[in-house]
Amino acid sequence: MENAGLNTYLPLMLMFLFALGFVVITMIATHTLGPKRKSKTKLEAFECGIEPKGNARIPFNIKYFLVAILFVLFDVEVIFMYPWAVNFKELGMKGFVEMIVFIILLMIGFFYIKKKGAFTWED
Repeated sequence: MENAGLNTYLPLMLMFLFALGFVVITMIATHTLGPKRKSKTKLEAFECGIEPKGNARIPFNIKYFLVAILFVLFDVEVIFMYPWAVNFKELGMKGFVEMIVFIILLMIGFFYIKKKGAFTWED
């Protein structure tokens, strides 16, 4: 019985080993076979065609990251509404009430972060 349990995981282990082997072989092959022509121009940092100026480690306003995280958070919350919309008729009134509660909780969170000033841009 114990041997049968290991046999069920054999395909998963083989897939993992093949994936790991592919990654390792690809990384080694690209490192050894790739071109090695280094020059000052190739080693420069490139971003949007703009010449780099100053230190790249200057303080960055955390508000940009906060707004990005909030966008992702609310975007993911909206994704939960798609299955509800697809099954709207089958869920009936119970599903409708549950979605209203979900939207109310979502709006409470939105107004809370708005009240805390997460969307104000101060430099």
